[in-house]
Amino acid sequence: MGRTLLTKTTLLMVVAALTFTALAIGQSEHQLRHLSGRVLNNHDDPLAKAIVYLKNTKTLAVKTYISDADGTYRFPALSPNVDYEIYAELNGAHSDTKTLSAFDSRKAVNLTLHIKTNK
Repeated sequence: MGRTLLTKTTLLMVVAALTFTALAIGQSEHQLRHLSGRVLNNHDDPLAKAIVYLKNTKTLAVKTYISDADGTYRFPALSPNVDYEIYAELNGAHSDTKTLSAFDSRKAVNLTLHIKTNK
């Protein structure tokens, strides 16, 4: 009887641990945030094919995105616990660098990046 109770207790603990792990993983997926926006020139016209750089300030890893025909870019599934720096570049000109702070609790953030061009 004692051995059966020990086996049931162990099984119950394993099930509880797996349930907790599954909930934690599911919860962390819901906490991810998404960054999107547009790259525009100084006349607010969209800039296609601008390279948008996103730097994780914790790991220094850099992701890039080439803006679409309407100037849009997107970086999905970003960690909420990291600061990111973002800027855009086109033909040697670049936008100011903006920061997405870990203290910014928005799940979806939209940032417009302006590049001064001769057009």
